[in-house]
Amino acid sequence: MCCNHSNEKETPIHNYVPTDLSGIRGMSFFDPHIHMTSRTTDDYMAMADAGIVGLIEPAFWLGQPRTGLASFRDYYSTLIGWERFRSSQFGIKHYCTIGLNSREANNERLAEEVMEILPLFLYKEGVVGVGEIGFDDQTPAEEKYYRMQLELAKEASLPVQIHTPHRDKKKGTQRSMDIAIEHGLDPYHVIVDHNNEETVKEVLDRGFWAGFTIYPFTKMGNERMVEIVRQYGTERIMVNSAADWGISDPLAVPKTAALMKERGISDEDIRMVTYRNAITAFAQSGQIDEADFETVKQIDQSGKFQGNTILRGGQQPRIDKSSIIIS
Repeated sequence: MCCNHSNEKETPIHNYVPTDLSGIRGMSFFDPHIHMTSRTTDDYMAMADAGIVGLIEPAFWLGQPRTGLASFRDYYSTLIGWERFRSSQFGIKHYCTIGLNSREANNERLAEEVMEILPLFLYKEGVVGVGEIGFDDQTPAEEKYYRMQLELAKEASLPVQIHTPHRDKKKGTQRSMDIAIEHGLDPYHVIVDHNNEETVKEVLDRGFWAGFTIYPFTKMGNERMVEIVRQYGTERIMVNSAADWGISDPLAVPKTAALMKERGISDEDIRMVTYRNAITAFAQSGQIDEADFETVKQIDQSGKFQGNTILRGGQQPRIDKSSIIIS
């Protein structure tokens, strides 16, 4: 749920953006937290060109609060249906996590209804975790539904993807981990996301996975990410883009890899934090098979999902993406 950044108390920092990705050509990347519902087909093409072979789209807040259960049902259906299909049309394997986000957990009347339908989606193909869940304003309601969803994750034997709050992040992160342990979850099955320098040591020391969101002006710039890897190594660390409807970059993962390459980080370490670790963490769902990354590259863009296609009005698949002529 990567939103409402205006109140974050981190110093705004411009990300260093490498303009040349040739140094990482041939590398494969996996983005474990990216909201493709908010992105365009051009984003998908750019991501595929940059080497992204798979991604995870967490359920999140859409910007405008939802007012009825049907909108949640349709949104979850999109994550396991249309968006999964749309991603495949660009040769990228799409997975998702399903959950009631912390911000909308504060609408308790609606939250109760959402909790009733979550089990209908958690066992669907391509669902690799319960997420993103946790705290936003750290209210009693947020804690109530966070706890309930931890129990659902245990029942479904799924990893948990935690959203750490933008305000009072350290306290919220500690509290999220404390509650997960209280509910008997193995930290190795829990991905704590949106970390920064203030939270990373404790997250790793306690055995959780540490996700870092490379997000313009807030969260974590990729120059800072290089220093995190230098200081803490690569064990249980993963990089993501979030790339929601705000100012964000769907190429944040390969750009961070390019910067790491420029700054002398080894190819193997780059691979660990931009590909391997995320797959290892979420493959605990039993849903991720790397062989699928190659299979999905056999693209037939004339394919349809429930009668719909990414092509319009007799369009042919776009081949020459560098042309300035739009026929």
